[in-house]
Amino acid sequence: MTAANNSNKVAVIDSKDRKLAALVDVGKIPHPGRGANFVHPEFGPVWATSHLGDETISLIGTDPDKHPDQAWKVVETLKGQGGGSLFIKTHPKSNHMYLDTTFNPDAKISQSAAVFRIDDLGAGYTVLPIAEWAGLTDGAKRVVQPEYNEAGDEVWFSVWSGQDEQSAIVVVDDKTLKLKKGDQGQKIDYPDR
Repeated sequence: MTAANNSNKVAVIDSKDRKLAALVDVGKIPHPGRGANFVHPEFGPVWATSHLGDETISLIGTDPDKHPDQAWKVVETLKGQGGGSLFIKTHPKSNHMYLDTTFNPDAKISQSAAVFRIDDLGAGYTVLPIAEWAGLTDGAKRVVQPEYNEAGDEVWFSVWSGQDEQSAIVVVDDKTLKLKKGDQGQKIDYPDR
């Protein structure tokens, strides 16, 4: 799966045959990141992508053998907190799907992250105040690229600011969706760049 950004499509490529399997219409300017894979409670295996140009998250069916009616089609469209999203992440041991909105023009949105429960996608999302948790005083504080640890029980966010401003990493407990406290403290500051 790869985003064809300006055409608002996702291309599905058969990696064995090296041929186009499908072109799927999605939201405005899908990000060409790796997206997120999970098993949807109703539609089976799906791949999700967020968008730079709108607040939607497109879920595309990915199992032509067991779910042929949903394969290579948008099976559900979720509404996130805003456009400007770069990365969306899941983990096999987690019931959450996280996404950033790094390039949203509203600072409140670009400085936070949205979290959906995979077993109840229709319930909407929870907003996490990642930049606020970082405790930075200056800079854009754009929250970007949620990454799970290997165990799937922590999610790490980068909080970007300008070259001459402080940035940070914020660690979230995946079970509670709270700021993680532990050996690393509440945030990890990058040294001067």
